[in-house]
Amino acid sequence: MPLSPEEFYAHALATADAEGRMPQSRMAAWSTSPFELGDLRVVPLRPPQLPEPPRNGEGGESCRNCTEEMEGVVWENSDWRLALLGQASGAPLILILFPKRHFDLSTLPDDLASEMGRLMVHTTRAIETLPHIARSHVARYGDGGAHLHVFFFARPEGFTQFRGTWFAVWDDLLPPVPEVMREEDARTVGRAIEVSFGGSAVLNE
Repeated sequence: MPLSPEEFYAHALATADAEGRMPQSRMAAWSTSPFELGDLRVVPLRPPQLPEPPRNGEGGESCRNCTEEMEGVVWENSDWRLALLGQASGAPLILILFPKRHFDLSTLPDDLASEMGRLMVHTTRAIETLPHIARSHVARYGDGGAHLHVFFFARPEGFTQFRGTWFAVWDDLLPPVPEVMREEDARTVGRAIEVSFGGSAVLNE
């Protein structure tokens, strides 16, 4: 059985300093880390917050993905939307896959789960056929919103320093890619998915 929140907090504090700061991150020593160990300082660990605050779309809060018109849609069919990240990104391209109906990953019906798996493969293939893109990183977090959303990060070719887990942080540190380039690449991905999987390519202005 996993530790209770209180037990987990006590376990973590056993390795912390007097201010509640953990030792420096093991990941910070990786060759892909964007930080130098000597300049990195861990924030104090806060005690657990129980109950957790509701995410967008739960606890009586309306879901923006269900109630607001989604901008930057690249591709869609009757059940799914693939959209361009609605903010600047240092990564060449970031796309997000959403079900049209309100489901989280744990509540997704089996038929949609099967389709999601195929869509993730087709989206990855489309991204990785773009010029100068080495890999499509796929991530699902779900702590900000209760409506399922899966991220696709296009990693630029040749930058092995961006491999793996740290790329989402590098994305925030790098200067934004020109919007016109992101939108054109997004259109290319949408058209490729339309051909390989079906549905309709579209990018709302």
